[in-house]
Amino acid sequence: MDNLRLSLKNSRTRLVLASMVLSTLLTAAVLAMVYVTANRTITDETRSVVSAELTGLADEYERRGMIGLITAIERRLPTAAERDALYLLTGRQGTKLAGNLVNWPEGITPGSGWVDLQLRKADTDQYVPISAASVRLPGGERLLVGRDSLARQQFDRVLLRSVALALATALALSLLTGWLLTRLVFSRLKDIADTADNIVSGDLALRMPLRGTGDEFDQVAGTLNNMLDRIEELISNLRTTSNSIAHDLRSPLSRLRQRVESLAESGKSEQDREIDMARATGEIDHLLRVLSQLTEISRAEAGLGREQFELVKLQQLIGDVVELYEPVAADQNIRLEVTGNAAPIQGHRPLLSQALSNLLENAMRYAPSGTAITIEIREDGDYTFLSVRDRGPGVPESDLPRLQMPFVTLDPARTERNAGLGLALVAAISHMHGGTFLARNRKPGLETTIKLSRKS
Repeated sequence: MDNLRLSLKNSRTRLVLASMVLSTLLTAAVLAMVYVTANRTITDETRSVVSAELTGLADEYERRGMIGLITAIERRLPTAAERDALYLLTGRQGTKLAGNLVNWPEGITPGSGWVDLQLRKADTDQYVPISAASVRLPGGERLLVGRDSLARQQFDRVLLRSVALALATALALSLLTGWLLTRLVFSRLKDIADTADNIVSGDLALRMPLRGTGDEFDQVAGTLNNMLDRIEELISNLRTTSNSIAHDLRSPLSRLRQRVESLAESGKSEQDREIDMARATGEIDHLLRVLSQLTEISRAEAGLGREQFELVKLQQLIGDVVELYEPVAADQNIRLEVTGNAAPIQGHRPLLSQALSNLLENAMRYAPSGTAITIEIREDGDYTFLSVRDRGPGVPESDLPRLQMPFVTLDPARTERNAGLGLALVAAISHMHGGTFLARNRKPGLETTIKLSRKS
């Protein structure tokens, strides 16, 4: 019993048993329906034939009287055995007048309807099961017409054996089918489980095997592979970010330490101390900005804040951001141009506004005086594209993939106060909205694009 309990805890065993039970029940239901239908059809047909024959003999009696009825019965007797037909005509006192039955069955009242009983045949002197109907004639005579049920009972036994054999065959086939099904299912699951174990062991380059069938297992494997690609990308970004934090925050922390130590030096004037204090405060503010941006990136990458998604009209959002930056752009003799149109999308309004602001600030750093920055919005399939293009020098093609990486600054002159997290935050916000960050040189200028899913 313990072994049985253990085996029933196995998913494969439960699946085989479930398949076997369901298949057997379905087959049993179908076979039972066939059996009942066949019996009912045979019974209805027998009753129909007997009723028609009984009516015909009664009509013969009305037309030709008793002699005609006896003649009609005698005419049918030579072929009665072939048809399993039974006839009995008796007088008022029960005396047999014609037929192949010995005597009138006890307890049967003429006209009482369809009956099943045992009677003795006159030709074989054997008791046989019959199904019959009877009538009382106008002269008081009794007429019984029936059919021998022995052949039907034998047919029932054969049909029952056939049904039992079919049910046993169905049980065996369902067991085989269940085993083959579980073998197919669990072989695919084993492939996925083995691959997952190897990935857990540290081999993050492995992916779930695909058989190219396009079935549900391939779809699940494809989804898992996309998830693994994303996890590997996040781990790579985390590793890069951790290394960058350790490297890039060392300088401001060292400068902050120097400022604090200088405050303790003797012989310093109040003015010098105030300058050192202001510089230390500046370093602290810079560190706080970096940590705040890192927190925003982490939250966006993790998808936190999706519960705050709402219907965002991008034209209105762009108008608000452009209105905010137009005075700064005018001071630099730069025009801000907006083109295109798109339907509203579900998104995080403050983060989308932050992403567009970061793209604009990045473009304004490198846009030459007297040129325009173009903000374009367009739709393509299931995505909306929000692009910002300047007419500056662009970046080397080899550096384009690095733009969205944390702590990457391609302008050495700006590494002192620019942590290189602006475009990394834009990329994280794009991922949060089911899209990606894109960058390409347009000659002249650099075009940065946020790709946003309209199914978010």
